Amino acid sequence: MTIQQIYDLGIKLGIENDPRGKKRVEQLLEKAKKEYKELSEKQKKYFDKETLSNPYSDSRILFGDPKKEIKKIFAGIDADTPEILLVDRLNQKGKEIDLLISHHPNGPALASLHDVMDLQTESYAKVGVPINVMDSLMSERQSIVMRRIHPSNHSAPVDAARLLDIPLMALHTIWDNIGDHFMAEYLNKKEFETVGEILDYLMEIPEYQEAKKGKNGPEIVSGGPKSKVGKIAVFFTGGTNPSKEAYVELAKAGVGTLIDMHIPEDGLNELKKMHVNVINAGHMASDSIGANFFLDELEKNGIEVISGGGLIRVKRNKK
Repeated sequence: MTIQQIYDLGIKLGIENDPRGKKRVEQLLEKAKKEYKELSEKQKKYFDKETLSNPYSDSRILFGDPKKEIKKIFAGIDADTPEILLVDRLNQKGKEIDLLISHHPNGPALASLHDVMDLQTESYAKVGVPINVMDSLMSERQSIVMRRIHPSNHSAPVDAARLLDIPLMALHTIWDNIGDHFMAEYLNKKEFETVGEILDYLMEIPEYQEAKKGKNGPEIVSGGPKSKVGKIAVFFTGGTNPSKEAYVELAKAGVGTLIDMHIPEDGLNELKKMHVNVINAGHMASDSIGANFFLDELEKNGIEVISGGGLIRVKRNKK
């Protein structure tokens, strides 16, 4: 496969697993194309044309020739300058790694992280939060995230990749969509009475078993093992956490138990006040789930995968 083919596969799987549904994503892509046509020539000069075919602004080929043939990759949750130096060192030792794929974005993919947060507006609406309320809260939160990232030196790792001639790709929301879809389907297979039953069921997932061995497994951070479940909500995708006010609206919508990769303290405190159970599934392990399904697809296509950078590699390929 070429870098472009790997990237295209990521977009395809991201759309297929998008919680908004494939039809809705296609509508958003058509809207983007229409908006692009209406821009002036001056405005088109700075328009990111990738958004016309890729709805995930935090997933991009950051450096490298898209036509380059790939036989071996290094995949990690993070790929900052240390990981890029690591790949360079491994290549010095004869590993012949052709491409570095990161989950968390850098460069322009990080600078536009706020754009993918629109996904959460419709996800929260599906569990009963009024879409107008979530839209307002999300717009404010997106502005905060954009301003927070704007002054950071987010392009330094991309510069390192360029100087060391190491192709670099970030697949953020794409892998998160895959993990989110898996978790929603997984939890729909059973009915739960208590939060402890959910936790036990999560612990049947290999990524969480490995995380538990490393003292970083899923944990109940609001409620307890015997707490009644109520309506379950799972949010594993959409850029980064919403505001604490969004969590309040989630409680108002009747959600009894929230399962999330990680949750900020201010949001957790609000959910505790509203008596909502919360399972903090774990960041690296949860990110690894979506990554692993994608990497399995690459291996089916003959690509060798080396994992690192916080990725808990679990293979589900049938032999």
